[in-house]
Amino acid sequence: MKRLFDFCMAAFFMLMLSPVFLISYLAVKLTSKGPGIFKQERIGLHGKPFMIYKFRTMIVNEEDEGIPQLAEVNDDRLTKVGAWLRSHHIDELPQLWNVLKGDMSFVGYRPERQYFINQIIAVRPDYQELYAIRPGITSLATIYNGYTYTIEKMIRRLDMDLDYLHHMSILEDLRIIFLTAINILFGKKI
Repeated sequence: MKRLFDFCMAAFFMLMLSPVFLISYLAVKLTSKGPGIFKQERIGLHGKPFMIYKFRTMIVNEEDEGIPQLAEVNDDRLTKVGAWLRSHHIDELPQLWNVLKGDMSFVGYRPERQYFINQIIAVRPDYQELYAIRPGITSLATIYNGYTYTIEKMIRRLDMDLDYLHHMSILEDLRIIFLTAINILFGKKI
C-alpha cells in the first residue's frame, strides 16, 4: 500500500510541478556552469546503491582528495540560485523521480553515502536495520534534526529513523508529510 501511495503521489506531483521543474532547471543552467541536475550514489533498500537526483545547488568541484564532504549550513560552495533553491527545498524535487522509480519513498530515512554510513556503523551497527525499508524524501528526523552536517547529528537522526521504522504506518506517513508541508510553507529551515 505504501508503494502504491508513493507511486501515485510522485506521478501526480511531477505532473503538477512540471513548470517548477523547468524553471528551476533553467535557472541552474543559466546562472552557473555545470549540469542542472546533480546525481550522487546513495545507499537504500536492502543496502543497495542507487543514484539520487537533485537540482544542482553548488559549484561543480571535486571533493578534496576524493574525500566526501558534508554540506554545511552556510556552505561557500552554494551558488546564489542554489542557495535559494535549497532554502525553499526546491532542490529536492527531482527526488520525485527516485520515488516513482522505487528507489525512495515519500517518508523514510534520508539515504546516505557509503563513506558516512561506515562512520555511523562504527558507532552504531544498528544503522543497518534501516535497509529493511526504502529511504525517503522526508522524515521526522528531517523536520526536527534538519541538515546533518556532523556525525553526531547523524546519530540523532538514526534514533528518530529507527523509531519510525518500528512504528511506521500510512497514518504516520500522512502526518509526517503534512508536518513537512507546513514547515516548508511557513519557511522553517529543515
